[in-house]
Amino acid sequence: MTLSSYIMPIILGIFGLVCIFGKKDIQESFILGANEGLKGTFSLIPILVLIMTATSMFRASGACEILTVYLNGFTSRLGIPSELTSLIIIRPLSGGGSTALLTDTFEKYGPDSFIGICASIMCASSDTVFYITALYTSAVGAKGSPRILPIALTVMLIGTVLSCLIARLIV
Repeated sequence: MTLSSYIMPIILGIFGLVCIFGKKDIQESFILGANEGLKGTFSLIPILVLIMTATSMFRASGACEILTVYLNGFTSRLGIPSELTSLIIIRPLSGGGSTALLTDTFEKYGPDSFIGICASIMCASSDTVFYITALYTSAVGAKGSPRILPIALTVMLIGTVLSCLIARLIV
């Protein structure tokens, strides 16, 4: 057995000891914590439905393919293979969609090809920007923060360019 299999029992044990020695009611503390967690989860459901619906509509409408055609010249100047443009567009929108595109990339070009390695590094070093931004700003109630999204997308673009640079060094 590894240490990771003991993490949850250790955390629960520490929680119990803190409650016992702190003279707190374990059941009440647990119920209050669970109640706060559920309130937070339920308050995020509308934003999650909005993001998933918008992503599905974006992909189903064909807008992704049109945008891919227009961005190919820009991405190739940055050293990013044009085969990865659709992945770059979908990655900030949908984790599942980008995983499907990553799998398609592996099947078409192979996981050990330059394109496969570049796509792997890109997906491992980035996340769904719109989902994460919406989730965290909604959770903390941050409204009117217009700079968050452009900064996050710029960082993702820098990470994407660096992913392809690193892939060139590996291959």
